[in-house]
Amino acid sequence: MTTRLPYGSWPSPISAQDVAAGTTPVGGGTFVGNEIWWLEGRPAEGGRLTVLAREAKTDREPRELVSSPFNVRSRVNEYGGAAWAAIQVGGAQKLVFVNFADQRLYLAGADGSTPVPLTPDSVGSDGDPALRFAEIIEGTDAGSILAVCEDHRTELRRYIVAVPLDGSAAEDAQALTEVTESSRFVAAPRLNPSKTRLSWISWEHPQMPWDGTELHIADVEAGVASNDSVVAGSTTESVLQPEWLNDDDLVFVSDSSGWWNPYLYTVATGNCRALCERAEEFAGPLWTVGQSWYKVMDPNTLLLTHGTHGSALATLDVSTGELKELPLPFTRVSPCAVRGSQLLATATSLLQGDGLRLINLESLETINVSLALRQLPEPLALPGAEAMEFTTTDGSPVYAHVYAPKLGDLQGHEGELPPYVAFVHGGPTSQAFAQLSLSIAYYTSRGIGVVDVNYGGSTGFGRAYRQRLNGQWGVVDVQDTVAVLDGMVAVGLADPQRLAIEGGSAGGWTVLSALTTTKRFSAGISRYGVSDLVGLVRDTHDFESRYMESLVGPYPEAAQLYAQRAPINHVEDISCPVLLLQGDQDKVVPPAQSQVVADALAVNGIPHAYVLYAGEQHGFRRAETIINALETSLGFYAAVFGFEADVPVLNLS
Repeated sequence: MTTRLPYGSWPSPISAQDVAAGTTPVGGGTFVGNEIWWLEGRPAEGGRLTVLAREAKTDREPRELVSSPFNVRSRVNEYGGAAWAAIQVGGAQKLVFVNFADQRLYLAGADGSTPVPLTPDSVGSDGDPALRFAEIIEGTDAGSILAVCEDHRTELRRYIVAVPLDGSAAEDAQALTEVTESSRFVAAPRLNPSKTRLSWISWEHPQMPWDGTELHIADVEAGVASNDSVVAGSTTESVLQPEWLNDDDLVFVSDSSGWWNPYLYTVATGNCRALCERAEEFAGPLWTVGQSWYKVMDPNTLLLTHGTHGSALATLDVSTGELKELPLPFTRVSPCAVRGSQLLATATSLLQGDGLRLINLESLETINVSLALRQLPEPLALPGAEAMEFTTTDGSPVYAHVYAPKLGDLQGHEGELPPYVAFVHGGPTSQAFAQLSLSIAYYTSRGIGVVDVNYGGSTGFGRAYRQRLNGQWGVVDVQDTVAVLDGMVAVGLADPQRLAIEGGSAGGWTVLSALTTTKRFSAGISRYGVSDLVGLVRDTHDFESRYMESLVGPYPEAAQLYAQRAPINHVEDISCPVLLLQGDQDKVVPPAQSQVVADALAVNGIPHAYVLYAGEQHGFRRAETIINALETSLGFYAAVFGFEADVPVLNLS
């Protein structure tokens, strides 16, 4: 028998506490002896990241290799990534990691012993760590490691550095060896098996790594790179993740065809050939260093991911180009480590959510090593995800995943259509995948639909789709999101009077742009969103400091366009309530970006609320923040859409 209750007021079993406590960040893993080591977050400890270890096939409680107050997180390019590695030192397994507070490299044993520093404590003129490290690999000899180094001591430089494992550089920075010449940005250092050649990628301003990178190969002599040659890539070709098959053959991913596809470069002949040409993506945007889209199984076999709306796993025969699919129940998969027939991968399941999985590549048996969702909600409260395609007024396609309201057999009142929230992902060069998300289920299980939009500029659909946003940020992303909502209304899925939009960072920009340039939405939530382009150019970190040139135009030459696009200059055009959520330690989008909008909303008499979270940076990591932000958001929608919620209705100024 169908029960009917107003949309938004359904008695959901999913609380904000469930979302915060149940969602534990789980990162990449690796095989270490008979164990698996992996990265895992601690939301209850302020979002601290640690490394855990456990035997591969056991349910025993894992042991912690990095205890509080150490926090395994890099600040290279501010977004970090690849902040730890397992290495062999004197025949013993050791852990090298970056500590967030001081950005120093530390060496720790497999027994969780107290870490010892490998790099000096250095502070720049701004009070932040002056030396930062990431993407650690074994060095050219047993006594060192290589890593990406971001050096703020004088002018900003980035290069590959050799760090001695004896700790001599902890007190003497002169013991660090610059292996490569500096570039504005470097990533993906890889040594060939005999450690005679080093490969890496670099790029310069104003390129972002999805615009154009260069692939370097150099000889290694006395621990230093020499005879550096650029063998692929340019300002208009994005090359990613080089990996050596043997001493002479190097695989990499390039979008020279318009799609990120795999290629093989042979050093001896200088020959480069495509391994598998498809109108699909075999890689994605390099927002954090150390990202992995494929692994080398043996000198003739790659294990890689590919797809458009999501990513599937397959093996590729390097000689023949044959792609053999591995049918697995995941909407997104990222290989971390492979050993024989065993694969460690982070993967997303609509039934179990994100997690680190141990996959037998022969039987396809899967063991969950660690799941992001510690306790799975009742299936009756979990929505499905439907990939849908919409069309803009100029005929361009727009892609989205639709999550309809669901809680058992509950329905809205007869003739009532559900409210819908458009989720706008950040980046904006990112991608929304079909996923089991408690944040989405928090809404859908209460009768609020969610549509996750991959607007023009999103990755996953080729270079041309990404470049639709070039010079059009604040225009194409808004038009595409509106087209999706218009399409939802046209087919009778959504209430046209109860449409909302929310997003964080670049997604917050699209929220504010949509509210200032259209009347389609009845409410908007911006989390640490960009509002002032000039302020962003002046205040943001180096990695994104020239990003606006491709998204909008060069500054100050395009100053008039910057002023025209910036939502802060058009707040008087907002006609619906707005909720602003912001971390006070955010260096990517500083709090001033939200404060200036709140002030303008107050001056113009527009209903709004502004919540500033102490100690939070770019993205909310603390359990108490996640809980408050979710409950505040639901209370905001209850106030605007007029339904009874299980949280207090938010009072708007």
